[in-house]
Amino acid sequence: MTMVRSLPQLRIAIMLGIAATIATMLLFPYVLALEPGAMALASAAMRMPAWAVVGVQSLGNGIVCFLLAWAGLKLSASLELGAPWLGAALYGRARPAASAWSQAALLGIAAALLVIGAILLLGAPIPDSSPKPHASLGFALKGLLASPYGAIAEEVELRVFAMGLFAWLLSRLAGKQAKPWVMIAAIVLAALVFGAGHLPMAAKLVPLTAGVVARVVAYNALAGLVFGWLYWKRGLEHAMLAHFSADLVLHVAAPLMA
Repeated sequence: MTMVRSLPQLRIAIMLGIAATIATMLLFPYVLALEPGAMALASAAMRMPAWAVVGVQSLGNGIVCFLLAWAGLKLSASLELGAPWLGAALYGRARPAASAWSQAALLGIAAALLVIGAILLLGAPIPDSSPKPHASLGFALKGLLASPYGAIAEEVELRVFAMGLFAWLLSRLAGKQAKPWVMIAAIVLAALVFGAGHLPMAAKLVPLTAGVVARVVAYNALAGLVFGWLYWKRGLEHAMLAHFSADLVLHVAAPLMA
């Protein structure tokens, strides 16, 4: 157990921080499609041009993701959570005996379809009366650019750090062991935090009524459960692929079909 805990993680955290910086830059066209006036407000508040706002915010988020990744990987290494494929590439560690890339992609698509089904059955998280961009090829392309953000930055924040932290804390109650109930509880808690993390964006579009809060948290938590299970069983890279596949359905395919 000590040997696992002492494995170096700095290179992996740096790589994830760089990737999160790039993903944040790619997110801006999608955010501005949802909030057309956001860049002007940010430029005025920060007293700098738009390109500088993008650079500062992207770099800042990349640094945060680097720190969260490093802390999360350190905390959860003893529980055998982490990024085994990145570890093999960056540190020459033994590669995992098996992979399930197609399974991860299919589970991500299934999670997105489950969310869409819940929306059709129970209603959209944001009421139809709220302002939203017109479905178009251009908006779908912006969704494509935004998809890496969830797969990288959100997985670092919610799976590597939040789930890793919850698992580490709960394992203290289980004799420092990664018992199944510890991991399941960590998956659920991280999924709920993942759902709640989407409330600030929802609040910018509509008032946060009880129904809006419940739907935003529940729909995103459904997908978070899938990503958390993959992180536990297959590693971070599989969770990232599933998240990316889900976002392609929700932010690219769905607008094209709307």
